[in-house]
Amino acid sequence: MKTEHVEVHAGHPNIFAELGLPDAENHFLKAQIVAALHRLVKERKLNQAKAGSFMGITQPEVSRLFRGHFREYSVERLMSFLTAFSQDVEIIVRPHAKAGEAGNITFNAVMA
Repeated sequence: MKTEHVEVHAGHPNIFAELGLPDAENHFLKAQIVAALHRLVKERKLNQAKAGSFMGITQPEVSRLFRGHFREYSVERLMSFLTAFSQDVEIIVRPHAKAGEAGNITFNAVMA
């Protein structure tokens, strides 16, 4: 049996930036928030209709959201969905480690 050689390289942590998509940082942040929402829904064993009632959206909207169609939602709206699930959202602003360079937006979900 012949073994194929597969080359692997470390990519950018943001797949949207790796693909060269516009507004990659914002899209990556939204994707991380949606992933946290999905984990919360699964942990609580909620169906999409019940999850939608928490977030104030319909079941079809929840389905689209969890399938990656979240471009129409602002980061602020997605954060409000997190707070609807009794999650605190904390925004911390601090100087970037390297002066003169653009800062970063980082999302850290602390799930209990």
